[in-house]
Amino acid sequence: MAASMGRWLLFFLALLRSLGQAARGLGSGASRDDDLLLPYPPARARSARDCTPVRSGPRAHESWPPPPAAPGRPAVRTFVSHFAGRPVAGHLTRAAAPLRTFSVLEPGGPGGCASKRRATVEETARAAGCRAAQNGGFFRMDTGECLGNVVSDGRRVSSSGGLQNAQFGIRRDGTLVTGYLSEEEVLDTENPFVQLLSGVGWLIRNGSIYINESQAIECEETQETGTFSKFVNVISARTAVGHDRQGQLVLFHVDGQTEQRGINLWEMAEFLLKQDVVNAINLDGGGSATFVLNGTLASYPSDHCQDSMWRCPRHVSTVVCVHEPRCQPPDCSGHGVCVQGTCQCTGRFWRGAACSELDCGPSNCSQHGLCTETGCRCGAGWTGSSCSEACTNGSFGEDCAKRCQCQNGAACDPVRGTCTCPPGFFGDTCAHKCPPGWHGPGCHRPCECEHQCPCDPQTGNCSLAQAPALSSTTPQGKQCLPSAEAVLRAGELSFFTGTTWLALTLALGLLLLASTAANVALLLGSRAQRNRHLRGDYVYHPLQEMNGELLAAEKEPPGAACSPFKD
Repeated sequence: MAASMGRWLLFFLALLRSLGQAARGLGSGASRDDDLLLPYPPARARSARDCTPVRSGPRAHESWPPPPAAPGRPAVRTFVSHFAGRPVAGHLTRAAAPLRTFSVLEPGGPGGCASKRRATVEETARAAGCRAAQNGGFFRMDTGECLGNVVSDGRRVSSSGGLQNAQFGIRRDGTLVTGYLSEEEVLDTENPFVQLLSGVGWLIRNGSIYINESQAIECEETQETGTFSKFVNVISARTAVGHDRQGQLVLFHVDGQTEQRGINLWEMAEFLLKQDVVNAINLDGGGSATFVLNGTLASYPSDHCQDSMWRCPRHVSTVVCVHEPRCQPPDCSGHGVCVQGTCQCTGRFWRGAACSELDCGPSNCSQHGLCTETGCRCGAGWTGSSCSEACTNGSFGEDCAKRCQCQNGAACDPVRGTCTCPPGFFGDTCAHKCPPGWHGPGCHRPCECEHQCPCDPQTGNCSLAQAPALSSTTPQGKQCLPSAEAVLRAGELSFFTGTTWLALTLALGLLLLASTAANVALLLGSRAQRNRHLRGDYVYHPLQEMNGELLAAEKEPPGAACSPFKD
């Protein structure tokens, strides 16, 4: 009976302890059922510590706008505080410009996560020139592989695959993000993360303690201390990262030894609340808390590292580093110099925080050119310092650098340099006058005058006074016959080419020669026949050969026919 009552007493004491811890969380205001930001509301059933990855959709997290403060030197404060009568020493670091002073570093430098490199905080921090540094994200102590999401200076070097553990990161625009993220949110390219790491346990959310909720929803496989409950409640060395109400980054470090000295997560969250921290997550690997100041080890990780019975977790996967304000990128894109964390652009037309934006003035070359390091390079048809002036007549092309070749007052296209001929002229450069019978711009219109009279090449008006030649046989001179010169000039617009006209002329000449030869031959033949008649050379033709009739003379006896010499 006594044994049974003892067991009931132990159960009752454990229950009271759990209720006390829950009451501490509820007293902070973070566990209210009406908290719309809870990732898993009470109406949704879910098993504790479900490690199923979340691929898409928004998760519960806090976003804080970038602080307006100018970058300054990170402030490091060493403290000694008492928790339940235990003296605890540590460091509190604040940085006014997180985007320019905070980095997540792989162990031993870039490539450390991929190669499962083992390196201490001191080694990594010294190589990176950190002002203050402490151990950050979690790792497998047996293999050294990085765990969770790790984005280091814009490079994603480790992925959690969507596991729901508390995370802290900074986006490209300086927004601070604390909480749970789906894989889709981590991979966002519109405003990507430039720094990101995963912890175990969301300590403070929006100014309230959020430990109970973390125990219910996070995956405990990323920590190797033991059960999740032990990880939360055991006193040990601790580190954390978060931000205050001014948007300043806050790094927190406490020396300790697991189960002997240090603080638990509840005590750490209460301490950070007093420092005006509004969002924070736990970072330490379950007993390791190393802090390096200006390249020198300022604390020692867990005294039990000297004991062979414990595996010393000094070889951490990631390091959180706060450095002097520096420009991003450090060389100011090659177009400026970095002065106290701010890029001062040296090029005349380079602008922006990173000196990476070209700006040449009004509307950036008035939308008629390209802004370059030397100023506006105007497109075809435009000129001026901001490409706002159109090319004047006589110039064309890029920056109006080419001269037009148009003549006789022709308009020049400011882009291509082509000529638009005025009335009365034609040709590529408008150098030729219209031939008779044509008028208008480019000489494309035929004259409409009667009797083929020419017209004014500019207006098309008919005028007999301008006729090149008048026929003397035309009554009253009303018919205009073009001269040979006019015909040849008209040939430029005629269907017949000069070669065709030459062939026709030669053919006509040959026909004329043939006709003359035939006439001469006929004349000579007629004269010869006449001479024969004069000499009496007559040829007798019977009458029947003349009219086809049979004459009576044919019936007469031979010799009865008449002779030309008959009496």
